Amino acid sequence: MAERVTAHDPRGYPPKVTGKRLASRLDNLERKTVYLVDCLFDNSEVFMEQLRQWFAARLPSVDARIIKPRQSWVDDPDMRARIAADGSAAILGVGL
Repeated sequence: MAERVTAHDPRGYPPKVTGKRLASRLDNLERKTVYLVDCLFDNSEVFMEQLRQWFAARLPSVDARIIKPRQSWVDDPDMRARIAADGSAAILGVGL
């Protein structure tokens, strides 16, 4: 007995992507605040703490601060506003 099977394409429809320019590069990080953004991936908290310690040991004039969004994969406007107001740069960490 033959059955009818319906197959769906799991790729769906790709979103339209609009390119944006990268942020301009800082000349140096001396006496600047750098936010280390823990993106809430597995082990990213450990990595960001190690990166903060690296800055403390090798670039002590840099104020490296760890910050986390409220939840993973969701835009956090308050976090972005804080980085924009207080920070000179941000590094996003995604863990292992």
